[in-house]
Amino acid sequence: MAISSFSKRALAVAVMAAGLSACGSDDEKIVVVEPDTLEYEVTIYNDTSAQPLSPAVVGIHSATMSLWTLGTSASVPLETMAEGGDASDIAAMFTGDNVAVTGAGAIGPGAYETLMISASERSDMQLSLATMMVNTNDAFTGLNGIDIGGLMVGDSMTYSLPAYDAGTEQNSEAVGTIPGPADGGEGFNAARDDVMNKVSRHPGLVTQADDPASVLLPDHRLSGTVGRVVITRTN
Repeated sequence: MAISSFSKRALAVAVMAAGLSACGSDDEKIVVVEPDTLEYEVTIYNDTSAQPLSPAVVGIHSATMSLWTLGTSASVPLETMAEGGDASDIAAMFTGDNVAVTGAGAIGPGAYETLMISASERSDMQLSLATMMVNTNDAFTGLNGIDIGGLMVGDSMTYSLPAYDAGTEQNSEAVGTIPGPADGGEGFNAARDDVMNKVSRHPGLVTQADDPASVLLPDHRLSGTVGRVVITRTN
């Protein structure tokens, strides 16, 4: 069975510590080997025709952390981002050895952004990201707990980005309810008026072709995936 570089370093520390203990010297010293810092390049592609993506948050964390769970109520940080595009509260969830970076700005239709993120090596490294489709009430996309521990230097993984519904705001697409350029209306509102009140795959948007009260045009529709993410380990 192959032993990972992380396991080899841990074993080396244990052997050195045991050897020093056996000496019984007054000058005993335990040598602690610091974990390596691993770096990743994360490129987010917006494949929609008319849905800018809000500044994204990308984080590396342990397996015990999760940004959302399908079928359960969204956290307030997720609600804040999914309704208004502000991911700062999600970024603040990454504490201690969990680290996060945020994008420089919105990612327009057909555009992409590359973010660099680094974290100390450990046995349960996972990557998550989140961003809002801003011409919606509370639609978002992202990745939740992708295992990156097996990536070697130069390796890449590509994932499609599906559309999710935070379930915190009614999908009316009405005037004054959408923060993006299609409307310039309200963003986050603490009141939850979606009867679902749980995270789910997005059922689709109401456009003017469906309801004259909608501010959205057919180009704003969400069909299939909304983008792609390429994760590459760079060191």
